[in-house]
Amino acid sequence: MPEATGTSVPAFEAIGLTRSYRLDGGVLVDALRGVSLRIGQGEFAAIVGPSGSGKSTLMHLLGCLDRPTSGTLRVNGVDVATLDDARLADLRNRTIGFVFQSFHLLARTSALDNVALPLVYRGVSRAGRRERAKAALEAVGLGHRLTHRPSQMSGGEQQRVAIARALVGDPRVLLADEPTGNLDTRNGEEVMGLLERLNEGGVAVVLVTHDADVAARARRQIHVRDGRIERDT
Repeated sequence: MPEATGTSVPAFEAIGLTRSYRLDGGVLVDALRGVSLRIGQGEFAAIVGPSGSGKSTLMHLLGCLDRPTSGTLRVNGVDVATLDDARLADLRNRTIGFVFQSFHLLARTSALDNVALPLVYRGVSRAGRRERAKAALEAVGLGHRLTHRPSQMSGGEQQRVAIARALVGDPRVLLADEPTGNLDTRNGEEVMGLLERLNEGGVAVVLVTHDADVAARARRQIHVRDGRIERDT
C-alpha cells in the first residue's frame, strides 16, 4: 500500500468531515457536522468536550475504526476513502496505536503476551514478538512485570501495559480515549507523564477527554460541541 512520508505530511487531515447515524425508529443523528482540522506529526493535542459532543466519534474516525458519512479524511497522507477494509485495517495497524479508558487487556494473558498481540497480525515471529514486547514494557517501566496477568497489577500498571501494546508496532501517532478516566490521581499523573515523554520522543499524541486538567497538559486543545469544532487553541 502506498504511504506518504515526510514530516510535512500531517498525521491527520480532515476536510468537511461528517458522521450520521440512523437510530431505531428512523431518527437521524448528526454526530459530526463538517469538521475540518490538521494534526501534525509530533503534535500533542487534546480533543475536549462534554458527553455527546462528538469527540469520541471524531477519534473513531481519526483512528480508522469507522468511516465518515461525507468529507475527506487523510491519515499520514493517505485518503481513507481509497482503501478497502483490509487495506484500512493495515493502515490502522501500522500507523496508529490505541489506548482506551478500560484498558482492554486479555485477563488470562501475561503482560508480555498482551503487548505482543498486535504483532501477530503483522506476521512477526513469536521470538520477534516477545523481544519487541519486552522492550516496549521496559520503556514504560514494567520490565519487572512481564509474566504478570492484569489481575496481578494495579490500574496504573494495566494502563501502562495498554500503552506498551499501543507502542509495540512503532506507530506514528497514539490515540488515547480518556486514558486517565479509570485511574486515581497518582496513577493518572504517572500515565500523563508517560504520554508526555513519548511525545517528546517524537510520537504524536491525540487524547480525548472531558477533564480540563488533563486537557491542559496538551500543547493544543480542540474543543468540540454539538458535532462541530467550537475553538482550536
